[in-house]
Amino acid sequence: MLKLEHLTKSYAKSAVKAVDDLSLELRPGEIFGFLGPNGAGKTTTIKAITGILQYEAGNVSICGYDLKSDPIEAKRNIGYVSDSHVLYDKLTGREYVDFMADIYGVSVSERKERADRLLERFELKDAFDSPIKTYSHGMKQKINIIGALIHNPNLWILDEPMTGLDPQSAYQLKELMRAHCDAGKTVFFSTHVLEVAEKICDRVGIIVKGKLILVGSLEEIKAAQGDDSLEEVFLSVAGGAHA
Repeated sequence: MLKLEHLTKSYAKSAVKAVDDLSLELRPGEIFGFLGPNGAGKTTTIKAITGILQYEAGNVSICGYDLKSDPIEAKRNIGYVSDSHVLYDKLTGREYVDFMADIYGVSVSERKERADRLLERFELKDAFDSPIKTYSHGMKQKINIIGALIHNPNLWILDEPMTGLDPQSAYQLKELMRAHCDAGKTVFFSTHVLEVAEKICDRVGIIVKGKLILVGSLEEIKAAQGDDSLEEVFLSVAGGAHA
């Protein structure tokens, strides 16, 4: 579903590589949690995978399509929820979702069925025809999620998706993530909320200073580290970094 081979990304003003020789393969049907302290390289990795940032070395393959040689087909398989709510806020929620559906070639009937279901789940129907600029932080996150799912992507990528969501909406998002994977698709998300990762992830990876330190199921990494919880594992491998 997603294959990273020796992915490397540097920034001109930093002596430390933001992403340093990172290799990882995600499987169909799994929720993968991408963990690390602030500045570890999580968002840089995600932006490289989605094609927002250029990387100087390595390969990114999405559903068998190479991101550099076949970027359009690779990106057709991605649904992306950023950590910064990059939205066209002069559009209404409906106009934004229709715009996303048009980009991915989603039929009118399919987009209506998916949008209605997601709007009901996130209790956003009453605001769907209001300008996004009038939305609260949490409402913007919800419409961002709906826009990312409108084409039913094979790989759903989320960067800190729980930020700004109330407990009910966070619960609905976690249920959606599991349902997406139960349908044979894949979820890749970054988070600082270790309790969420421990509860819903099939596997996790921990990145520190650009290097992928640990990858595996919770049982595997806890056994390997001799710790009883994901929090203890995280602190043991990343405790010296800035959280």
